[in-house]
Amino acid sequence: METYKFFTENYQSIIIFLAIFGVIALASKDFGYLFKQLKLPLISGYLFTGIIVGPFMLEIITEEAVHKLHFIDDFSLAFIAFAAGSELYLKELKNRLKSIAWVSTGVVITTFIMGGTAIFLMADFIPFMSIMSTKEHVVVAILAGTILVARSPSSAIAVINELRAKGPLTHTALGVTVVTDVVVIVLFSMSSSVAMTILTGHSFDVGFVVLILVEFLISLILGYILAKFLQFVLGYFVKYRYKMVIILLAGYSIFVLADEIGHLSHEFLPFKIHLEPLLICMTASFITTNFSRYRQDFSKVLHHGALPVFVAFFTLTGASLELDVFLQIWQIALAIFFVRLIAIAVGSFSGGVLAGDPMSHNKISWMCLLTQAGVGLGLARSVADDFPSLGSAFATMIIAVIVLNEMVGPLFFKWAINMVGESHTRAKGEPEKNRNVLIFGLDSHFYALFLARQLGKHGWNANIASLRAKDMIGIEELDVNVQPISDLSLDTMYKVKADQAGTIVALFASDDKCRQVCELAYEHFGTDTLIARLNNRANVDRFYELGVLVIEPTTAIVSLLEHFVRSPSAASLILGTEENQDIVDVEVRDATLHGIPLRDLRLPLDTLILSVHRGRETLISHGYTRLEIGDRVTIVGSEESLEEIRLRFEE
Repeated sequence: METYKFFTENYQSIIIFLAIFGVIALASKDFGYLFKQLKLPLISGYLFTGIIVGPFMLEIITEEAVHKLHFIDDFSLAFIAFAAGSELYLKELKNRLKSIAWVSTGVVITTFIMGGTAIFLMADFIPFMSIMSTKEHVVVAILAGTILVARSPSSAIAVINELRAKGPLTHTALGVTVVTDVVVIVLFSMSSSVAMTILTGHSFDVGFVVLILVEFLISLILGYILAKFLQFVLGYFVKYRYKMVIILLAGYSIFVLADEIGHLSHEFLPFKIHLEPLLICMTASFITTNFSRYRQDFSKVLHHGALPVFVAFFTLTGASLELDVFLQIWQIALAIFFVRLIAIAVGSFSGGVLAGDPMSHNKISWMCLLTQAGVGLGLARSVADDFPSLGSAFATMIIAVIVLNEMVGPLFFKWAINMVGESHTRAKGEPEKNRNVLIFGLDSHFYALFLARQLGKHGWNANIASLRAKDMIGIEELDVNVQPISDLSLDTMYKVKADQAGTIVALFASDDKCRQVCELAYEHFGTDTLIARLNNRANVDRFYELGVLVIEPTTAIVSLLEHFVRSPSAASLILGTEENQDIVDVEVRDATLHGIPLRDLRLPLDTLILSVHRGRETLISHGYTRLEIGDRVTIVGSEESLEEIRLRFEE
């Protein structure tokens, strides 16, 4: 009722503030990309924009506007909780479950205890805490200690993708980051109840414990109900933006419901029921992600909604920062940053030792766990809203610490990954072996030359071996390496390094010469892929018996024309004319993927598995197809996403 009354009484000013804020949000998005170009986090750009236009600088967003746009926080916090729950995908964590469990436990305990204790001991040096009572010092310490536990999965994933990182430390660090981000929401729910009880002066007895358990149970039940509603919405065949709007409204309604339940229980019951909306939304997301068939649909909704939600939330958060308080407590924020760093180092080392992880990993694993962002900022804003007596000064202090962690965390993460050798960035001038291709034949149509150039654009190392090269004028001026050869003997094959090629293509005008090249490669090198131009269709069986992929120019052109008529989009993908789209074959070499159904893979949203090749058999893929080591998977998607999948599938 109070929410409805607020909107009816202020709808005109809210509309005006929303219009102004919409223009500012567009500028904030551009600032975020500018910061990204400077190798800084996107959210730093959003926060910076909010600070500039906020009440302490340009005053484009006034304090009144910040107050009346408060409902944007609730929409955003619901989305952040949904995102946190969706990251906890159990089937991806099971391979490193022991290490993740022990390290997460160690980090959560040490960060909460050491962080909270440090803030309690520094209370007299923190301006807004120095005038508080000891009871309020305890409340601030509990809530701040909880928020310091939070991590940033998005930042961790960005670093992993940038470095193409893969290995035990990478998997453990990402698992711990995701798990602790979920644990912190549960911990915050309990901490909020304890803090509320301390402030209201209620005693800690059996009734208090029962009340917390009841609140927790109610939150889980509401989370389950919300999950069923989310699945109902996701099951409808409507555009994703409509689903996103409905899901955001559902999340916001949880905040309104929790607020109303709190007011009604306080008015009609001898106690107040304090429900944590973040826990309810996170529970719903976790259930939808792990126990429904709408995981991919839900991921797409979250993916498409992330940018506008984060821009709005972090910009408004920046506008609400009290710069005068920030200037007073920046030294305190720095001290808390170092306490958190030490706590994480102690907790991750202890957890790693108990899990039996390599000592070389235990010593540096803390570097991978410093990042903080969405959930931490969301919890800080929640405290400012739920505990008015603490004021926004509390949120300003915590946000200052989070900004430091977000600036420094990715740098430490990169150092750690490089130290253990789990970075897989491509070395200049050293292409992967399976991307070496040797093309035989440079006939009058120059197919080989055009093919080598096209492969080079996609990162392949393409060379041409030609029997006619010595007789061709200007061959040395070509932008492709052409090696003259005098015959097609085995010695010649070794001289042109055919044994190091993952793919050999024979484009001679003679089927006998193409067959000779393929036979030598088949018998002596076991080359992965053999391709030959077929000049006489009567010879096709001679190539098939060697497993050669044959192409007959005339038939191929007719076939492409047919596909352009029947399926223009598919033909464009095959020819590579679709911008930033490609089709690749990736071999499954990672043992952790053996036996995993395709439906349980969390692939980039802009990719699609077309088929799975096993031996000489081609499987038309469906969700229940289980991968096996050695499978070659055909995937279509953006070049960036295909590189991410290549890293994940290969050792």
